[in-house]
Amino acid sequence: MKINLANIKKAKKLLNKNECIAIPTETVYGLAANAYSDQACKKIYKLKKRPKKNPLIIHYFNLKKLRKDCFYNNNFLRLYKKFCPGPITFILDLKKNSKISKIATNNKKTLAVRFPKHSIARSLLKTLEYPLAAPSANLSSKVSAVSSSDVKEDFGKKIKYVLEGGRSAIGLESTIIDIRKKPKVLRLGGLTLGSIQKNLKEKIKINNSPEKITSPGQSKLHYSPGIPIRINVKKIKKNEALLFLKNNHKANTNHFFLSKKGNLNEAAKNLYSTLRKIKKNKFKSIAVKKIPNKGLGKTINDRLIRASKF
Repeated sequence: MKINLANIKKAKKLLNKNECIAIPTETVYGLAANAYSDQACKKIYKLKKRPKKNPLIIHYFNLKKLRKDCFYNNNFLRLYKKFCPGPITFILDLKKNSKISKIATNNKKTLAVRFPKHSIARSLLKTLEYPLAAPSANLSSKVSAVSSSDVKEDFGKKIKYVLEGGRSAIGLESTIIDIRKKPKVLRLGGLTLGSIQKNLKEKIKINNSPEKITSPGQSKLHYSPGIPIRINVKKIKKNEALLFLKNNHKANTNHFFLSKKGNLNEAAKNLYSTLRKIKKNKFKSIAVKKIPNKGLGKTINDRLIRASKF
């Protein structure tokens, strides 16, 4: 999408005043504010109605800007060189002299950091003197926003500005990996586990539902459209929508598919917008047919399982 410099300038002006705005990324839209400002970070939590114990992901332009705040190791560098900018978030140790707001970290000594690929997000970050705290631009526990209209639907006039960036290309949040010692994935996301394992040449454990929340994206209830979801079903109930991967069913008003030909990347991109559409069509619940648990299918299933905790 073409970069509108006037829009970037307007976004920067608001962020410099410690306001909270929405920005596009390749994963989902983010609710962004100055990560060095307690005042700004508090606004994110208030707008999202996000629990204080749930830390925020901090977005950087490049490695040079990250060095002021975090320590990193060779495994981080390998993944950074291969996948950044892109849909991966790293858990790193904070430096003692870091200016990152303790509100954003929930007083933790670690930080979740990422380098978004979206050209508009990068253009904005390049102009700023600080990184951006930017969790997904939706109400806490609800479906993430993949377009500016989704953000406006959730927040209306409560949000000062939405920086337009078209529809998010991936449509699922970033993969979160704790890279400090033995690498472990804390949230499945837009970068597949297989890609990370291939790069590091080792098998990586997944620990995305711990008893204690240690990183963003680990809440048991998340990504919910606000109606019950049943997964891996064979029969549907009355007033229930049927969600399936591939368009191989007879046309029906309660049938919704994620991909024409069963492509998991396309399905991931369409997941949240389809869940929103079903809710708007006033169905009472959603029945989901089995989705292959491979590649981005693993992330889709993770999101559906969390959404089903409604």
